[in-house]
Amino acid sequence: MGTNPEGGHVKDRKLMIGAVVTLAALVALAVAATGSARTGATKASVTVALVSDIGKFNDRSFNQFQLEGLNRAKAKLGITALPLQSNSVSDYLPNLTSAIRKHANVVISAGFLLANATATVAKKFPNTHFAITDYPVEIPPFATKKGKVLFKNVEGLTYNANEGGCLAGVLAALQAKKDGAKAIGAVGGLKIPPVDIWIAGYKFCARKAVPGTKVLVGYSQDFVAADKCKTVAENLISQGADVLFQVAGGCGLGTLKAADEAGKWGIGVDKDQYKDAKRVLTSAFKRVDAGVFAIAQQEKTGAFAGGKDTNFNLSNGGIGLGRINPAVPKSSIAMANKFKAQIIAGKLKVPTAL
Repeated sequence: MGTNPEGGHVKDRKLMIGAVVTLAALVALAVAATGSARTGATKASVTVALVSDIGKFNDRSFNQFQLEGLNRAKAKLGITALPLQSNSVSDYLPNLTSAIRKHANVVISAGFLLANATATVAKKFPNTHFAITDYPVEIPPFATKKGKVLFKNVEGLTYNANEGGCLAGVLAALQAKKDGAKAIGAVGGLKIPPVDIWIAGYKFCARKAVPGTKVLVGYSQDFVAADKCKTVAENLISQGADVLFQVAGGCGLGTLKAADEAGKWGIGVDKDQYKDAKRVLTSAFKRVDAGVFAIAQQEKTGAFAGGKDTNFNLSNGGIGLGRINPAVPKSSIAMANKFKAQIIAGKLKVPTAL
């Protein structure tokens, strides 16, 4: 059961924007698009390591969702799972190196922040496979400035989060208008590309759906401390924000709490956070669990696609919206679906940066 804004129980409303794609189908679609759907000899024994970023595996968002993908691969594919948590930036290199020492066949870096450390270790161990979430291999440090890929043992897992941010922005702007407000907000963690890509889509489509909508943006400079996001969110609320999009992992739970306490609306990120607060409008999800599962499957079947990216987007189901609050009118959902159709058809180009 879900929870409505007043705290009572309502029937779960799994009105995803578009069809829900199964994990197996999503992985197949994404991998096929890279041209890496080939298979080699299936390996009897495979160890897959996952190194978290500083958000840790208990962030109820980005890192936890990837850990869920690793555990799913363990259950479904029979791989040995090796999760390694980073409690600080200084843990990145030791954790990546530890994975090698523990004989990992493939090492997955759970995000943008691990790029330099991953490149350093991948260069030292060219016979080990690596993958990195939220980072393409066609840019430094994995390629030259002109785009020549330098690492054939590293695969990028990329996500068109701007597309999901767009749909969240449409619902946010329409909800604010319904509530008689003219502003919405977004609370990011660090000002880095994987954060700003969400906010860029959110801002662009909010203004397109409801011209004149003011989009307030703040950064907590943190992905862990919920109180820091709560403070930033409260500041945006004081400036008139009626809906707040959290793009800060575990820290963002503070944004959802601030929205609860002020009687405003929160929007979750990365995974469905509908149950993490009472007033969650929806969540913009990014199937990082599927990315991790895809890498494990590739390694198991001899189909690892080093030197390439596997991309997840609205079209293949890797990006989208989670459960939608009953307070959202059907007309708003219809509008979001219209935007989705335009994006998939290539008729609407959503920016990837602010």
